[in-house]
Amino acid sequence: MAEPLSPRYEPATLEGRLYAAWESSGHFSPDARTQAGAQPFVIVIPPPNVTGHLHMGHGFQQTFQDVSIRFERMRGKAALWLPGTDHAGIATQNVVEKELKKQGGKRRQDLGREAFVTEVWKWKEQYEKRICTQMRAIGQSLDWSRYAFTMDERLSRAVRVAFCTLWERGLVYRGKRIVNWCPRCLTALSDEEAEKQPSKGHLWRFKYPVKGMSGRTVTIATTRPETMLGDVAVAVNPKDERYADLVGKTLVLPIVGREIPIVADDAVEREFGTGAVKVTPAHDPTDFEIGDRHKLERTVIMTPEAKITLEALGGFAGAGSAALQALAGLDRFDARKKIVETMEALGLLDGADAHENAVGRCYRCDTVVEPYLSDQWFVKMSVLAKKAADAQRRSEITFTPARWESFYLSWLDNARDWCVSRQIWWGHRVPVWWCEACNHMNVPKSAEATTDPTRCEKCGSSKLRQDEDVFDTWFSSWLWPFSTLGWPDKTADLETYYPTDLLVTGRDIIFFWVARMVMAGLEFTGKVPFRGVYINGTVLDAQGRKMSKSLNNGIDPIEMIQEYGADAVRYSLMILTKEGQDLKLAKEKFVQGRNFCNKVWNAARFIGMSLDGAPKAAASSAKRLEDRWIRSRRAATVDAVTKALAELRYGDAAEALYRFTWNDFCDHYLEAVKGRLDSDGADREEARAVLLETLEATIRLLHPFVPFLTEELYAGVVRPSLSAAAQPMLLNGPWPSSEPAARDEQAERETEILRDAIRATRNLRAVFNFPASSKPGGAIYSAANAASEEVLRANSDLLRELGRVADLKIGVELPRPQRSGVDVFEGGALYLPLEGQVDVAAGVEQLKKKAEKLEAGLRAVDAKLANEKFVANADAEIVEAERTRRAELAKELALLNRNLEGLQ
Repeated sequence: MAEPLSPRYEPATLEGRLYAAWESSGHFSPDARTQAGAQPFVIVIPPPNVTGHLHMGHGFQQTFQDVSIRFERMRGKAALWLPGTDHAGIATQNVVEKELKKQGGKRRQDLGREAFVTEVWKWKEQYEKRICTQMRAIGQSLDWSRYAFTMDERLSRAVRVAFCTLWERGLVYRGKRIVNWCPRCLTALSDEEAEKQPSKGHLWRFKYPVKGMSGRTVTIATTRPETMLGDVAVAVNPKDERYADLVGKTLVLPIVGREIPIVADDAVEREFGTGAVKVTPAHDPTDFEIGDRHKLERTVIMTPEAKITLEALGGFAGAGSAALQALAGLDRFDARKKIVETMEALGLLDGADAHENAVGRCYRCDTVVEPYLSDQWFVKMSVLAKKAADAQRRSEITFTPARWESFYLSWLDNARDWCVSRQIWWGHRVPVWWCEACNHMNVPKSAEATTDPTRCEKCGSSKLRQDEDVFDTWFSSWLWPFSTLGWPDKTADLETYYPTDLLVTGRDIIFFWVARMVMAGLEFTGKVPFRGVYINGTVLDAQGRKMSKSLNNGIDPIEMIQEYGADAVRYSLMILTKEGQDLKLAKEKFVQGRNFCNKVWNAARFIGMSLDGAPKAAASSAKRLEDRWIRSRRAATVDAVTKALAELRYGDAAEALYRFTWNDFCDHYLEAVKGRLDSDGADREEARAVLLETLEATIRLLHPFVPFLTEELYAGVVRPSLSAAAQPMLLNGPWPSSEPAARDEQAERETEILRDAIRATRNLRAVFNFPASSKPGGAIYSAANAASEEVLRANSDLLRELGRVADLKIGVELPRPQRSGVDVFEGGALYLPLEGQVDVAAGVEQLKKKAEKLEAGLRAVDAKLANEKFVANADAEIVEAERTRRAELAKELALLNRNLEGLQ
């Protein structure tokens, strides 16, 4: 007989030990199964940034992945979950810069590039270890032998080969274009990294004098007065009759004194502002396009730090004016105020209106980005995006939830060229060398991408300088599904495990990452990188807000693990999730998971003390109703959970397991067989056999969700009673098989009648405050028909024991005695005589008070649900919760009223 489990479930005492055993066993690796011919199942982890530590969003997202990996591993597949971390260029550089400033007041420029990058590598080593330790703490069954970092030597090689290949195919170019520029990070950003946010500002109206037409002005509208210094034209719509006579005329740009033309362009919206817009090609993407069409100059009037520079304005009439010189060196927003004041003083301000527009902000530091003319490296997206869109329309990738497919396709159909260069120091350097002798760009051949050129291919000079820029972080991440498996080499891993099967990620990086990985996969391997994409929701706080440092509303997953245990955290996250929906989370939500784990532990401990070696009977031979019923419920649960997990309905699987484990197995079946375990003979052995069979299936089903708990129970309770051939670890054991022969609809119908009768008995005990230790006498179970009567009579011992009544009477349509409590159940009604057992008068008064409270509660809920604004604006889950509460209140009130009717 195995040693009994400890009385309390204490996860901290076993989680570290079990994870170490799993890791050393080699079962996280798929290699052995692959060699045996098993079908692969592969997930590559979305690599966490090495900027700090894991947050609850990581724990949430990674648990989905681990559930799927453990499920498929138990189904016999060669399951590979490939771990890794991301260098996270701008993000990591920012945190290290802040740390340097905090510790010694130094800037990265004080250290120089090489020394600063060395400091970042030190940071990476420290936080990479922390992140990997945290992933182990959560229980993630990752193949650590295949761990990857986006700046590893092999992944860096993949980046260089990818760039050089795109260059050879004409899909990369360097150009001077408008980019999203962060004046804080001093780098370009992609459109997706400069997310537009609503901002309240003003729409100013300035008057520009028409040259040679005294008193005639054109009023333009702008939200960014500071950029007027770079105006090179004013544009109007060619169909706008208000300005028909002015097209081709010349305006004088106030403050600067520059003469600028009035041009006609279809891009101008007649309805916006005054219908006349200033054209600043160096500081606005739309203006850049207008400038291209009309061959206008591009005048840069800001430094990279977004301060005003007058360098390009020296040749104009107002160059020496005090008004213009006063702007030199001002921050853009200070310059905005100064220009408005100056225009007002000149009598050229025509007014301003409050105006809300969308303003881009840096996704890392939240600084307002500046549209800025800059030399950058771009990837042409049209060809790549079309390939990805075509693959999607061929249904090569399945999105769950399906609604995200149209969102994804919409972006692909409108993809713009991707700015892939960044003006920072931490990241993959662009593999281009400039010749200092002839200024030729030297790009290595893709076959020689990792070899730095030593001489200029054009003039032969050895004076080469590597491009200062690094790649956008996503340029390495878009290669992740295949670079981690060995690409560009044709490795065994790439051949075996690519394409991968599932990507789990958030909706916020569908454009950043998902779409680009598909493009890269098709371009470099000819295959989509994954067959399925699961878009998980976002973890919010209890008020529905995003978790952030500024709000101090984050929940640390490691702190929750220390308080509740890893399995409690995992199970709570999974049972609370609805397919792809956001999750509102509070710390107390993890109590549900902890209570569930305790329930399973206590049940297994009881069963373990009842199993003295293997049972001497087969579970399939059991004929008692409760045995047939639990075997049928177990078979139904196996099918339901298997289907739900195969369809990525994680929450549904967790719910089905909760109902079966808590309600069916623990609350009913265990209670129903306790008496049999104290007996001798075949009845006892059959009960033990069914208990063992059910516990084994239950912990196998639960293992993907609560791996530590189930592994310990398997080793301590189940395996000692199995044959010697049983797998030594649950981690590597089989998933429960479907067993249609065990389904027994009759047993399920009959047991529901019995369970509902027991529920009714417990309800009445609670309504009339019977002491927990008492057993009321004279319970009358009035069956609705003969079939229900037969079920109740055949199981009268269970009714008496689980309902805790001293004696009972069973019959068909028996009358209700006077002064008795009443409740209905499926198949009949229960009457419980009260006279002489409780104070009936006091009980009636209590029922009246309870009924009044329930009625008040119902009125309050009804008022809420009748409020159209509440129903329209509240979260759907809150509205549904109110409807559920109404149904519960109405049901409880109906029970009280039924009892009051027969007692007054």
